[in-house]
Amino acid sequence: MKPFAIAAATALALSTAAASAQTAAPPRPDQLAFRALFKELVETDTSISTGSCTAAAEKMAARLKAAGYTDQQLTLFKADGFPLDGGLVAQLPGTSPTAKPMLLLGHLDVVNARREDWQRDPYTLIEEGGYFYGRGTADMKVLDAIWVDTLIRLKQQGYKPKRTIKLALTCGEESGTRMNGAQWLAENHPDWIAAEFALNEGGGGTTDGHGKLVSQAIQTGEKSNRTFELETTNVGGHSSIPIDDNAIYELADAIEKLRAYKFPVHFNDTTRAYFARAGAEQKDATGRAMVALAANPADRAAEAIVSADRTHNSMLRTTCVATMLEAGHAVNALPQRAKATVSCRIVPGEDADTTRAALIAAIGDPKVKVTLVGRLRPVAVPPPLDPKIIAPAEKLVARYFPGVSLIPTMMTGATDATFIAPVGIPTYGVPGPWGDPDGNGMHGLNERIEVRSAYVGRDFLYDLVKDYAGRE
Repeated sequence: MKPFAIAAATALALSTAAASAQTAAPPRPDQLAFRALFKELVETDTSISTGSCTAAAEKMAARLKAAGYTDQQLTLFKADGFPLDGGLVAQLPGTSPTAKPMLLLGHLDVVNARREDWQRDPYTLIEEGGYFYGRGTADMKVLDAIWVDTLIRLKQQGYKPKRTIKLALTCGEESGTRMNGAQWLAENHPDWIAAEFALNEGGGGTTDGHGKLVSQAIQTGEKSNRTFELETTNVGGHSSIPIDDNAIYELADAIEKLRAYKFPVHFNDTTRAYFARAGAEQKDATGRAMVALAANPADRAAEAIVSADRTHNSMLRTTCVATMLEAGHAVNALPQRAKATVSCRIVPGEDADTTRAALIAAIGDPKVKVTLVGRLRPVAVPPPLDPKIIAPAEKLVARYFPGVSLIPTMMTGATDATFIAPVGIPTYGVPGPWGDPDGNGMHGLNERIEVRSAYVGRDFLYDLVKDYAGRE
């Protein structure tokens, strides 16, 4: 599902001496304990086709109970009829009668992975070349492990937070074809997750692809996702007497036009600020183009430079891409029907209607039917740039990664914030762990996360959670 936030400019070499020591020295005992927890999560298959989120939730509950959490502080849940899609809600009670809780949110499920396609077993945590490999290492079991590890560390240290810290580990974010745990909680037990704010996936750092950290971002918005079908039909006939009026050919022509079409640049407050600030720090041709485009969205030369980066391109505009095909009914028959599934990620300010109209205009063929299909997630409510959230994160970024700015950003994918934010919980994608510009294999082959990203990100987020929890 989801990319780490994107680019600006300076180096991980400028990171603190403490962080450098963490990554250069052999793992500390507490890091080895975290690694074991992370390994257990990665090696528990939670894909929709062959796995069980319920098993992963039960294992995390067992770890929290072993650390001292009571049965009253741990709630395992699953919806009727979905025995494999369970989740966990846990809490560390606060001491203040007035401070509202905070929520740590994470999804346990992962995208399907086939062993025959991967270079390594996707459901074995493998450390190699400075990276952890395995399905879910980046999206998002590293953050799940950090959340559970944080609660364990706080309990072991006898820490008494002012505000209650809640944790919700859910299933169904990646597909939701059976259920979505975050949606189920919001609709059935909003009291279990009620909080002043939530911390979620969607933020983080990005390297230059060569080991240097160039940015840290906090996610304050995301695209909505909608799915369309392109469909062509024909009376068909015997394949021995072909005609040009062929449903597959018509669909292929439509897909080719879809491939060539680019939605216009559409900035919002978050993305305009992101490109202006990140570009100013990048200090190269791409950075200058980012600044120029933020100032003038009609600057075609700047747009071409910025759009060459796949993630920048997705932040600039709505995107639609063909993801599945289905056609024909017999080897020796002309096709009577051909379908393409098109996945769209829509920027705030546009919607399914405007996107469908743009697809119809780009294809320009009335014989191609364009239909909105699939489940309709709510559109995420962007959280405010609240100084109580932003300032502590900025302070920690400055301490852990001197010279690297914290920049609000819009996520190009969608997260469970779409279900949590509408029930009154502003949801932020946290900085800390980082990824590479190629996306680290998320939703693809050979998914990975840098070892030092996991270890340093763990300590960063522990400090961030403790800071938020210690405030009224």
